[in-house]
Amino acid sequence: MIEELLPDTVVTVEAYGHDDAGHLPLYPEEEALVARAVAKRRREFTVVRSCARRAMEKLGVPAQPVLTGEQGAPRWPAGLAGSMTHCDGYCAAALVRATDLASLGIDAEPDGPLPEGVLTAVALPGEAERLRRLAEERPGIHWDRLLFSAKESVYKAWFPLTGQWLDFSEADIEIAVDPGDPRRGTLHAVLLVPGPEVGGRRLTHFRGHWAARQGLVATTVTVPHT
Repeated sequence: MIEELLPDTVVTVEAYGHDDAGHLPLYPEEEALVARAVAKRRREFTVVRSCARRAMEKLGVPAQPVLTGEQGAPRWPAGLAGSMTHCDGYCAAALVRATDLASLGIDAEPDGPLPEGVLTAVALPGEAERLRRLAEERPGIHWDRLLFSAKESVYKAWFPLTGQWLDFSEADIEIAVDPGDPRRGTLHAVLLVPGPEVGGRRLTHFRGHWAARQGLVATTVTVPHT
């Protein structure tokens, strides 16, 4: 699902279902990170890291632990950029050589409404109005959840470039629908704070894609070097 939303240079490995059987075991360093975690957290942590190691192998990079750095962001092997996501019944990891992309972010969420009160904390007034119109015109997708996912993907692409927090209110995201497929489309995120410098230019926006399939909404953001 996420693979179709990313360039060919990105390697993606996905896992469906709740069982971690058949997935690669954790390294001792990873085990230490979830030693006291509840079963659900441990299962998702294990499966998504198994996806990440299989993606490394596809890129010809020796499999190795995926530990966490600042703000819980994954620490990738030198020369790679990547992102991971997990929700009920689904995990995915996407990796790319750092020479091909400056950064990327992926996120998947269940295609259901956000809990009460969350949209108010996530959406800017303009975003909320655009969601209202989308819901009227195309009621088959939970657009509030899609916006939340898009904000997550933007943050995951932002953080490796800046090492700084990005609040929900600091990016204004417009969702566009593909004329040929009403369950997928593009994202345009305008940064409302100074963006990172990439390739000698200051970024003012991020671009990405989305899809709603198999009971999920998924979003991706990629940041090219030029």
